[in-house]
Amino acid sequence: MRSHHTHSSFSLSFIFLFLFFNIFSLSTPKLEPLKPSPLGSYHQRKQPVSAILVFGDSTVDPGNNNYIETAFKCNFPPYGLDFKNSIPTGRFCNGRLVTDFIGSYIGVKEFVPAYLDPNLGINDLMSGVSFASAGSGFDPLTPTIGNVIDIPTQLEHFREYKRKLESKIGKQNMEKHIKEAIFCVSAGTNDFVINYFTIPIRRKSFTIEAYQHFVTYNLKQFIQDLWHEGARIITVAGLPPIGCLPIVITVFSGEPLTNRRCIDRFSTVAINYNFYLQKELDLMQTSLAHLGSKIFYLDVYNPVYEIILDHRRFGKQAHQPINNLDTVFGINKIINPR
Repeated sequence: MRSHHTHSSFSLSFIFLFLFFNIFSLSTPKLEPLKPSPLGSYHQRKQPVSAILVFGDSTVDPGNNNYIETAFKCNFPPYGLDFKNSIPTGRFCNGRLVTDFIGSYIGVKEFVPAYLDPNLGINDLMSGVSFASAGSGFDPLTPTIGNVIDIPTQLEHFREYKRKLESKIGKQNMEKHIKEAIFCVSAGTNDFVINYFTIPIRRKSFTIEAYQHFVTYNLKQFIQDLWHEGARIITVAGLPPIGCLPIVITVFSGEPLTNRRCIDRFSTVAINYNFYLQKELDLMQTSLAHLGSKIFYLDVYNPVYEIILDHRRFGKQAHQPINNLDTVFGINKIINPR
């Protein structure tokens, strides 16, 4: 297990990361969640998805960073202002994360908790947890910048999670439970915005095209590791329009105070990466389909860009229940494929 000591040489990047995380502080509407069936008896569970298991960065970290030695925490106001009593949970958001909504949508739980929370019981573990750590990425260098939990350690935590389940429900039931769980992987933005474009180390060794392939290769290795651990339903989120992120506009715009427009050349990097990633995931799915694999690419870029372009329309609907997760992310096709 890697230690978590702050690296002073990257202290300036701390400021950049805090600015970056604010892109995910969008208003989250109040949603009446689906009620999951009791998990006390494994054999009585009738849900098509057994659990939600999450890996990645701040987009899906519900508070794991609260329990490690890192400067990247958000367990303080104004984070969590849309939760009951405005309690910050460690989510880099004012309310629920996308994975919380997905968990509710598929009927397993309303909030996906942090795996490192010491107060979790077996029912909490059974229905799903997040192993994600804000500031992490697929490039091994990226998590060292914020001294956060890297992807290999998140995988080790998952293996530990499996052992806990096996001790409660037996090996055969544990393996079945994992096979029927949905795995959500969301990372990569930090690799480009915080690492490649901000710190010169990787730019000395990689062109942007080569770095895109490098990040994708590491992601594919992680997907293969999840597969070998029993994962069969795996969703992988692409990059958002990174040229529209506050940190990118602030740091790279020539007029950051007066010109807050998206910077197209950065978003083009995300478009190209997403195209290559989707192609690689399709190839993986084709090669593993006969073994029961369901590997899906989740388009983040276009929904986020649509919100940016037409924010007034989405703002008017901010307090209406979200019932279009299927149309936005295609979730129903993942849990109920034809």
